[in-house]
Amino acid sequence: MAENYNRYTRSPRTEQLKWVDHMARLMDNQFKVPGTNFRFGLDPILGFLPVAGDLASFAVSATIVMAMARHGASSKLVVLMLLNIALDTLIGSIPILGNIFDFFFKANERNVRMLRSYYEEGKYQGSGKNIAIGVLIGIIVIFILLLWALWELAEWAYHLLVGIF
Repeated sequence: MAENYNRYTRSPRTEQLKWVDHMARLMDNQFKVPGTNFRFGLDPILGFLPVAGDLASFAVSATIVMAMARHGASSKLVVLMLLNIALDTLIGSIPILGNIFDFFFKANERNVRMLRSYYEEGKYQGSGKNIAIGVLIGIIVIFILLLWALWELAEWAYHLLVGIF
């Protein structure tokens, strides 16, 4: 694995993609449980904050994917990365089960591994500005859907509470 990582670090966009590595590590592997090899990041911790935590994790993950798209990730790769973060966000937003899921799924780490593999296979294509625009539109759509779902949940809870009292 170290050899593969070294090939990735020699890519033309190394300095610009260091931020991506740093953010993925922060979100998925920053902390270690003492006495074990188990690592986790801010993503599962933010998941304990209802709604806001999941939206914050989604925003950071989406920003990471957009950075990768700007640096030459193909549209197919970007779609796969977006599916990773969508799955992470949707399942991660389920109380308790989602918190457990967030400790193990690590979407950002998966996305960085996919990008490294992509570079190693020599498929780097240069800028993906059009892809980045598509990703941004996708992020906005998912964000709107999340807000709509939260609104519906709040409305349901309100009617339930009014019916009880």
